[in-house]
This record gives sequence, structure tokens and C-alpha cells, in this order.
Amino acid sequence: MDNHKNYFHLHLISDSTGETLIAAGRAAAAQFQTYHALEHVYPLIRNRKQLMQVLESIDTAPGIVLYTIVDRELSDIINAQCQQIGVPCVSVLEPIIDLFQTYLGTSSRRRSGAQHVMDADYFARIDALNFTMDHDDGQLPADFNDADVVLIGISRTSKTPTSIYLANRGIRTANIPIVPGVPLPERLLEATKPLVVCLIATADRVSQVREHRVLGTTQGFHGQDYTDRAAIAEELKYARALCARNNWPIIDVTRRSIEETAAAIVALRPRLR
Repeated sequence: MDNHKNYFHLHLISDSTGETLIAAGRAAAAQFQTYHALEHVYPLIRNRKQLMQVLESIDTAPGIVLYTIVDRELSDIINAQCQQIGVPCVSVLEPIIDLFQTYLGTSSRRRSGAQHVMDADYFARIDALNFTMDHDDGQLPADFNDADVVLIGISRTSKTPTSIYLANRGIRTANIPIVPGVPLPERLLEATKPLVVCLIATADRVSQVREHRVLGTTQGFHGQDYTDRAAIAEELKYARALCARNNWPIIDVTRRSIEETAAAIVALRPRLR
């Protein structure tokens, strides 16, 4: 099988943090598996001087240019310079803004970084992140009923990174390891507010991940059993039985990214309310 990949330069110019642009660029690049994008990210580009330095960099490493610049003058400069250099460029937001303007019958305010204002949603995300970090790996069980979501699962099923991703969306998330023979906290069984979701993976996947991680001090795990596939299969069986008794939904993360797992959890919330 030929694993050779071709490389190309991908220039991402933003007048804000660049998160939207990076996500869009990577989503598009992922559709071309034989090519690998060499990303050049230029955030907080808000004046002509900054932009000209960026365009000089593009001239030395030509490639695809994507941008989210709301200032018309700067956008025009990008388009003109890219045409002169001979590289393709696309405004990622412009077609969407045009669609909104047509439908809403009004012009946009064209304010850089408008999605990052420090409003109530912003502070809710900060609160959720603080809550999630404080309640990682079963900590502070007395507060479980204050969570929006509680993730449970055997060791190495992506509970912590998924919790943090959800917190960044403003969802207060706690996570608890499932260990055969170790009962879950009573406060979890008594909780009425949070959605409890169990994350699982195949025994092969869990073993593979565990083999590449240093064995910590998690209660109930001993030496070789930690990576033994038969032992892991028993852990998964125990976790499934636990969920069946409590009517908790299960998500298999074997072939899911953190983002896909989080999306599945978010989709469950209204359905189970």
C-alpha cells in the first residue's frame, strides 16, 4: 500500500483567533487523503501593515489562501495580491454573511471577533470549564447533581478530553471511572439533574491505548491485567451491565473523534429530557 502523501501550503488569515478558519480548512483538507496541508495561521490581522507581512510570506510559499477578514478594504487587498501572486483565495465567511443579509434584509455590522465577546455565554463556558476540571476522575462527588453531564466508563475511553470539549461549549461535565468491584458514588445514583452517559470502546482499542500510557494510581488496576484484552472485556461487560441496570445510554468511541463523541452526547440531552 502506498502511503506517500503530497504536501501543499494552506494559508489561513483571520482578524480574530482563527479557530473558525482552522476548523474549516482542516475539514476541507481531510477530504483529500493523499495530500497533507502545511498550515500557516495568521490570527488577529487587522491593519494593512500586518496584512502586507502576511502576503509576503504567502509569496515565498504559495498555496491555497483562506481568510475570515470582515474589513472590506483588507479583503480587497487579499484578493488583489493573491491574483497577482497567482494563488487561489476564498473568503470563508463572505458567502454566509451574504446569505444572512439577503434573508434578514439588513447589512452586517462587520465587527472583527464578534463571536468572542465577553458576554453571559462566555462566562458560562469559563464556569463550565472550572467545574469540569474540579470534577475530573470522580473528584468532589458531593456536587454531581450540579453537573449537566456525567461521563462514566472504564479507564482510557476518552472521558477527560470529552469532558473538557463539552465544557468549552458551556456544558458542566463531571467524569467517573468504572472499576469492577468498586461501587459508583451514591451521589451519582441519587442525582436527578445530569445526563449520565457511559463511554466504551473495543477491548483491542482500550488495550492499545493503555499500552501507550503510563499506568497511574487508579484504584483497582493491577499490572498486566490493565492491558490484558480478556480482563478489559470483563471490565466492558461490567460497565454494560451497570448501564443496563440504571438505563444509562452508551456511546462507543472506538471510531469516533472527541468532537463526534461530544456531538452524540449533545444530541442525547434533549431526547432524554
